[in-house]
Amino acid sequence: MLDEEIVRRAWRLKQQGLTDHAVARACGVSVGAIRKWRSGSRRPELHPDRPGGKQPRSDCPRCSYRPLDKRQYAYRLGLYLGDGHIARQAKGVYKLEIACADAWPGLIDAAAEAVGSVLPGSRVGRRQRTGCTMVGSYSKHWPCLFPQHGPGRKHERKIELAGWQREITDQRTEEFVRGLIHSDGCRSMNRVRRPLQGGNRWYEYPRYTFTNVSLDIQRLFTDALDRLGIAWKQMNATDISVARREAVARLDGFVGAKY
Repeated sequence: MLDEEIVRRAWRLKQQGLTDHAVARACGVSVGAIRKWRSGSRRPELHPDRPGGKQPRSDCPRCSYRPLDKRQYAYRLGLYLGDGHIARQAKGVYKLEIACADAWPGLIDAAAEAVGSVLPGSRVGRRQRTGCTMVGSYSKHWPCLFPQHGPGRKHERKIELAGWQREITDQRTEEFVRGLIHSDGCRSMNRVRRPLQGGNRWYEYPRYTFTNVSLDIQRLFTDALDRLGIAWKQMNATDISVARREAVARLDGFVGAKY
């Protein structure tokens, strides 16, 4: 029989915002066990915030009393606004997918974990396409969690956050920015030539670039940077640059490279 204290400790660590993998390492159990405990499919009586210790496995955080993992949600929201979409299926079920380039396998894993944490009762699958992997999941509740869903492409319709989403992105701004950059951004070395007496001199400096056609999503990104005190510049109609040394260093501190 499992030690009840291990399960309780795992639940406390999840409430603190740790990932499933981090909790599994700290408790000396498998990631699968952590996910089963979190989804309520094993020993639900050990979850103190669930009335009566009972809750349906696929319960939606927006439709029930299940706590929403705000850290993972903010990151997942950034990924969705960048490279994600929701499509209606049969019998009122929706399929959420996010496109992840195969060049960044770590990003694929991070996206899959974020999807599983936001709606623990749903299974997360991967579908191979040319040059990318589609990380997806089926549920009737994806529109509850991502009300930006609608007909047409994102840049062809109004994109704005609901009040509860704004509260989360205000509290978890770094995770939101990280998700946006991991989906539609990159960190690269910019090489420029400066004319000097007797010739030209080339020099390089790192910068982040965020590219999105939707002006609404661009504004969500720059508003988040403003909250963090990170300087940015509009390069053209679709691209935003963060190039000042101190601004790049700030992003390096919590975004990190795609891996």
